Amino acid sequence: MRRRMRPEPENHERWLVSYADFITLLFAFFVVMYSISSVNEGKYKVLSDTLLGAFNHPPRSLEPIQVGDEIPRGAGTSDFPGTDSSDGQNEDELEDITQSLRSAFGDLISAGDLEVRGNEMWIEIELNSSLLFPSADALPLDEAFNLIERIADILAPYQNPIHVEGFTDNLPINSRLYPTNWELSAARAASVVRMLNMGGVDPQRLAAVGYGEHKPVADNTTAAGRRANRRVVLLVSRFTDQRHSPFSNEAAPIDSMREARSQTGTTSAN
Repeated sequence: MRRRMRPEPENHERWLVSYADFITLLFAFFVVMYSISSVNEGKYKVLSDTLLGAFNHPPRSLEPIQVGDEIPRGAGTSDFPGTDSSDGQNEDELEDITQSLRSAFGDLISAGDLEVRGNEMWIEIELNSSLLFPSADALPLDEAFNLIERIADILAPYQNPIHVEGFTDNLPINSRLYPTNWELSAARAASVVRMLNMGGVDPQRLAAVGYGEHKPVADNTTAAGRRANRRVVLLVSRFTDQRHSPFSNEAAPIDSMREARSQTGTTSAN
């Protein structure tokens, strides 16, 4: 005699499986929305403007990209230094800027993360890149905005040209945004220029250039040396007249002038 199979009772709670999947997806959606709403818009504004300017309009020469009006080649005399009667006043302004920087950033100077050097022609403000950017990136850290704003507050009242230089160590980088260390260092310099401008510095005073790994100040074979080479330098010229600025197209090369620092009474913030 064949045994009759009993029909299985219908499961009326199968809808709970679909409902649980729906709740999980809804939770994930709100997590993503919250993450997007927490983005620092200021940082991404700086990065987007920098990348658009750098990659949409590739330079056609090896000269630094000027932020602001281009300095006409051949304007004025190319002799350096100039004979402007206001030279003494400009030298006093450099001294005022130097003292203000040392007073404002004594803690970073003592820690070795920031250095202020100067002579009668310009001031060098050297910052370790770790103060401003994550590793292998030109997107500023949150703390970088406050730091550069404090520097901009000191520099904004003056008219001295400011040349921002980016440097890296020699470890290779190969990303979609930064194929080499040149792009990375240039993007970092441009980010600092943007932040200075956001802090109130006249854009016509600003220029940005990236040297990549090619101007080290320490040995790249050690971790300490690589850290020292990852830096951003702000050069503040004594000459408010762009014709006499060491950053103008007709002026003597900055590297040659730097080599003469030891002969021109350079002071350090050690």
